[in-house]
Amino acid sequence: MFQVRIHGRGGQGVVTAAELLSVAGFTEDRHTQAFPSFGSERMGAPVVSFCRISDEPIRTHEPVAEPDALIIQDLTLLHQPGLLDGLAADGYMLVNSTREFGELGLDEYAARMAAERLLVVPATQLALEHMGRPMPGAPLLGGFAALTGQVRLESVVAAIRERFSGAIAEGNAAAAEAAYRFVDDERRTAGHHAGVQEG
Repeated sequence: MFQVRIHGRGGQGVVTAAELLSVAGFTEDRHTQAFPSFGSERMGAPVVSFCRISDEPIRTHEPVAEPDALIIQDLTLLHQPGLLDGLAADGYMLVNSTREFGELGLDEYAARMAAERLLVVPATQLALEHMGRPMPGAPLLGGFAALTGQVRLESVVAAIRERFSGAIAEGNAAAAEAAYRFVDDERRTAGHHAGVQEG
């Protein structure tokens, strides 16, 4: 079972992102689950959402305490107590930012994790470029697909098109695709610098 925790703020589509990820996994005939930690999304308030993807039926309905991947939608949450709790050294972290991990004050954390599993993606920037709105969810899911390989980009795009229609669907899909390419390039570069053999 692969467990994901998404941190953001109300109004950024944190809950929708988890739901789209679960639909993407379901599209690939896997068992999935998505739910927020709080019932309501107050504008600007911290929101946490969870997603599980598994090849077996999912029995637990507890919040994700030990995520395999963390998605941080809002930089202002980075130094909030407990934000990074439970993430293993072999886990994945994707942060919505145009700055590198060192600039974000995460040097110590970055030192104990594999460079190619710890990446930033300018999700808000890509969303503005492709959708005209600062909604980082779709590009972060495209980035997640590239970073973890847990779902295919095609499944993320299919989930987006199932949820939205018209220009909104196309804008979200284009942003997800752009983020996928960005993260894929970054991951390869990080792996190369770390001396990882590229396949």
